[in-house]
Amino acid sequence: MASPFVEIEVDNRVVKVTNPERVYFPPQKSGESGATKLDLVHYYLSVGPGIVNALFERPTMLHRFPTGLSGDKVHQKRIPSGAPDWVETVRLHFPRWNRYADELCVTELGAVVWAVQMSTVEFHPWNSRREDPERPDEWRIDLDPGPQSDFPQVQRVAAVVHQILDELGAVGYPKTSGGSGLHVYVRIKPDHGHQEVRRAALAFAREVERRMPDDVTTLWWRKDRDPRHLFVDYNQNARDHTMAAAYSVRGVPDARVSTPVRWDEIDDVDPHDFTIRTVPGRFAEIGDLHEDIDDHVFDLEPLREWADRDEANGLTSTTGRGDGDSAEEQS
Repeated sequence: MASPFVEIEVDNRVVKVTNPERVYFPPQKSGESGATKLDLVHYYLSVGPGIVNALFERPTMLHRFPTGLSGDKVHQKRIPSGAPDWVETVRLHFPRWNRYADELCVTELGAVVWAVQMSTVEFHPWNSRREDPERPDEWRIDLDPGPQSDFPQVQRVAAVVHQILDELGAVGYPKTSGGSGLHVYVRIKPDHGHQEVRRAALAFAREVERRMPDDVTTLWWRKDRDPRHLFVDYNQNARDHTMAAAYSVRGVPDARVSTPVRWDEIDDVDPHDFTIRTVPGRFAEIGDLHEDIDDHVFDLEPLREWADRDEANGLTSTTGRGDGDSAEEQS
């Protein structure tokens, strides 16, 4: 018996969505229905310009849930088989395994909808583009709270991150992580490799730590960290380390979304408020807060000088996992 399906028109594409009523996210309130695969499609259509802007021409890992959140989660580098010929990819090399993979490379909204048809919930793009995957054009600041942290601590640290970025003349674009943290993206010149961008990110993280030693750590090993401290995860800038894109849904029961916010909103933000039910209305009202990120490009040179200073003072730039492949290489 054939699976039920609907056909979704996206610009000049038609995408067949099978099993549209499959429940991906359970009900959150009494009397409320769960969110289905088709609800997920409609969510991504509602934020179309934002998710395409976040993914545009970036190698993208897919976090797939073939039977919904109650089943297995698949971290997928290689594009699923059966992709239409109009869905674009980029070929990447993974030295650790000496393997190649053709990853999804979104250039239009239809590719996002097709990926959702293939059970994708989360989109995790690289911080570089397919023209030169080895040279990032995005510096990512990940505020990752510890086991005994709370979101007010994230908010305090974000204020200092904003202050330092202003001092550097860098324009940061914050978003909720879709979990308990906060991400800030800065567009950069694609002049350096992943290792050098990571080195600059570590220098910035150490400056945040100097200003907030009671709140922040840059210690790599989790066992060495004070559980009350927030980790500024500079290693998200290493090669093949990815984060959920702006407007990506997260694979959690309440269907939270990694949502762009304004700096002046952060003090009042509750990440749980941003879900596939609430973000479409917000997007319709205020649009994509990351829309103009490409207009504000930062030169990493000041941070490279900070890194030189730190190394001259005996601080290593090689703490933790560096360049290379992530540990999640799956077919």
